[in-house]
Amino acid sequence: MGWKTLDDIDFAGKTALVRVDLNVPVRDGRVTDTARIEGILPTIRHITGAGGKAVLLAHFGRPKGQVVPEMSLRVVVPALSEALGAEVGFAEDCMGAPAKRAVGAMEPGAVVVLENTRFHAEEERNDAAFAAALAALGDVYVSDAFSAAHRAHASTEGLARLLPSCAGRLMEAELKALEAALTAPERPVVAIVGGAKVSTKIALLENLVAKVDHLVIGGGMANTFLAAEGKPVGRSLCEHDMADTARKILQAAVDANCTVHLPRDIVVAEALAEGVETRTLPADACPDDMMILDVGPETAAHLAGVFETCRTLIWNGPLGAFETPPFDAGTKAAAAAVAALTEAGKLVSVAGGGDTVAALRAAGVADRMSYVSSAGGAFLEWMEGRTLPGVAVLSPTG
Repeated sequence: MGWKTLDDIDFAGKTALVRVDLNVPVRDGRVTDTARIEGILPTIRHITGAGGKAVLLAHFGRPKGQVVPEMSLRVVVPALSEALGAEVGFAEDCMGAPAKRAVGAMEPGAVVVLENTRFHAEEERNDAAFAAALAALGDVYVSDAFSAAHRAHASTEGLARLLPSCAGRLMEAELKALEAALTAPERPVVAIVGGAKVSTKIALLENLVAKVDHLVIGGGMANTFLAAEGKPVGRSLCEHDMADTARKILQAAVDANCTVHLPRDIVVAEALAEGVETRTLPADACPDDMMILDVGPETAAHLAGVFETCRTLIWNGPLGAFETPPFDAGTKAAAAAVAALTEAGKLVSVAGGGDTVAALRAAGVADRMSYVSSAGGAFLEWMEGRTLPGVAVLSPTG
């Protein structure tokens, strides 16, 4: 990895501005899922344990440059304090007098959360003066929010240009996992890509066919590929106008010696609802009045065999409409196969994206994968081969 980490910085007596992801779910004024809070604890503890001060920068919701009281980060402070086992301070602004007072009063080992950076429109514009005002509060910049690294904002990119910078523990783990999965993977490599539409993942598919040995296409987007091959898809979700694009991607895969795996059998129904009557049919036999809502058992068994031949797997998107049983069966079967191979030390498995994480959790295997990224847009852009500004700007090693 070409960026400095916490181990490269002496935090004793220094104030670290730490960009974290505190965009957590809240209900009735309480945090309902502390996974993202738990994820940043190792970074905070390293800084405070070394005698440094940890000043946390984050956004919450989309206030669009306005002060929106219900999007205040104050709501996360109790949950963060409880998780950390220590009192956490709060500043009513991320700059100006409130921030200066809060930071100035900190003792070594203290932690303070600054108010939502997106209450200022200058944050998303990566305004130089705003970044400088933030930088004036600290001595070192620590990036621990990979989920925001695809945004060139003041707190994700601008700050790193003004202060010595490094990756926090969560960012470090994320980057190591991603490098192991696609930058320098053990081969053969298989990628699973699901989701509703081909049109939203063209760049992703084009990048993957040139880099992986096997590409599994599932979800609603698989219907577009089936239709492009002349197979009936009935009333299924399908982008018929993307048929030419689908065929070009299939040809690009052939040219790159990448094997594409489409559904071999399908689970169909008249409606996407629990309790509906379903039928399992060959992939070329969808009735006109039915919808394809999952892959069938033959496909799941075939994919398990593919996984066994591979050393690295990367996953973005479910294979079927997993939110509605029984159309979660294909995704769960694939997840179980991946988890078993991972635990046996035969497969490095990296997954990311909101729907993917939810599907793996529903299947009960999220903690049995090599790495599961909570990042959505950043994970997808990395899979597309894009440069992430919040990563590229970090201080290089050496």
